[in-house]
Amino acid sequence: GVIFASTRQRAQETAVAVSKGRNVVSDVLFIEAPLPPPHFPDWFKLPPKYWGAVARFWWHAFDHHDGQETRREAEARAERAAQVLIGRAEAGEDVLVLAHGYFNHMVGRRLKADGWKLVHNQGFRYWSQRRYERA
Repeated sequence: GVIFASTRQRAQETAVAVSKGRNVVSDVLFIEAPLPPPHFPDWFKLPPKYWGAVARFWWHAFDHHDGQETRREAEARAERAAQVLIGRAEAGEDVLVLAHGYFNHMVGRRLKADGWKLVHNQGFRYWSQRRYERA
């Protein structure tokens, strides 16, 4: 089939490790949705492990993008990504995507909306995977 990978280093390194020399389509379409930190007062402190969740919530709930991609723009990009994947799958190819957690989730929501079924889900752990099939 086809292997798609985000242009980010970790996705590229994973692509090299799993592709065994086969062609990989590297595309910025699959990079992670932005995660700009909210502008809180200096006295507001959190442990580092919580900042990602706070920033994602702020981006999602309040469209805080700090000049980066907005939530609406990321959702449109997720729809474009889903259509690329669907096109290849409907042409009879198996499709592997090596990308990033939250954006993968956004693409998955679009796949489900377009009639695909999530048949395997390992959640949001590192190296986790999801598999979709035409419903």
